[in-house]
Amino acid sequence: MPHSSPSSLLALPASIRSLIVAQSRLQSAIPTLATATTRLGHVQTTRSYVTESTTAPQSSVNATEVSHFNTLASEWWDPHGSSRLLHLMNPLRHQFINRCLATHGGEHTTQRKYLDIGCGGGIFAESAARLASTKSVTAVDPTPEVISVAKQHQRVDPLLLEPGRLTYRNHSIEELPLPTSPSEGFDIVSLFEVIEHIQQPSPFLSNILQHIKPGGWLIGSTIARTSVSWFTTKFMAEEVLRMVPRGTHEWSQYIQPTEMRSWAKKEADLDADGIGWQVMGVVYVPGLGWKEVKGSEGWGNYFFGVRKSAAH
Repeated sequence: MPHSSPSSLLALPASIRSLIVAQSRLQSAIPTLATATTRLGHVQTTRSYVTESTTAPQSSVNATEVSHFNTLASEWWDPHGSSRLLHLMNPLRHQFINRCLATHGGEHTTQRKYLDIGCGGGIFAESAARLASTKSVTAVDPTPEVISVAKQHQRVDPLLLEPGRLTYRNHSIEELPLPTSPSEGFDIVSLFEVIEHIQQPSPFLSNILQHIKPGGWLIGSTIARTSVSWFTTKFMAEEVLRMVPRGTHEWSQYIQPTEMRSWAKKEADLDADGIGWQVMGVVYVPGLGWKEVKGSEGWGNYFFGVRKSAAH
């Protein structure tokens, strides 16, 4: 398991240092939970899925996930409800995006076009649409009740109702029309807390790349598949503390940062070496919210960013 350096640990608040030490000890104490193969190859899950007959064979949507998130729709904009952790994470999403853009001098660019995949009720989509540097945000989600909530909440802010500023679409990424030319693609495609809900992530991710313009970024967040993440996200968060509804996560569908980067390196369009690949580990600290912890990406929640080569 990757460890934070002593100097970086000492710079953190005592509460965070204690959490890191506790989780490190837990990693060695819990029996290893093994999977048959890497997640971005193919892995069998323990969750049963039913795909509707109207869904195209290549679709990333399944009825089980849609049904689950439909039940959570009414609480999406309750900062103390089942989506509380997503509200608390949103500032870090913008922080990480700016960090990725800064690697190539793009943090001050304007007229950015966003595509937010799996947008849910619009927590990130709305905040991105309000930025002065944003030209437009297209937000897609296959869950009808959630999109309905997003559109209803959009009406609260007149800025978000400006033509082209924020557009919600109730369908999968596979149904979104492809750009007519590379330059018509999106500057930033966001994928926050989505990939761990996808059964076959490799073709899903490859399809997404077609929507990114040359020099644009695929930026997301997910969870590493470790015994620590099983304990924190499944046992504690779902079963003990009930911070998220039971059944929200399927541990075997989590993806290691190394698996994500290996996939990116195999894609000819991506610049997954050097500054074209970015990762940031984060830890939830009760009472303080989400905090960046260097080196923690290998055993819990993390952000990843990969840049599409400007030559393509």
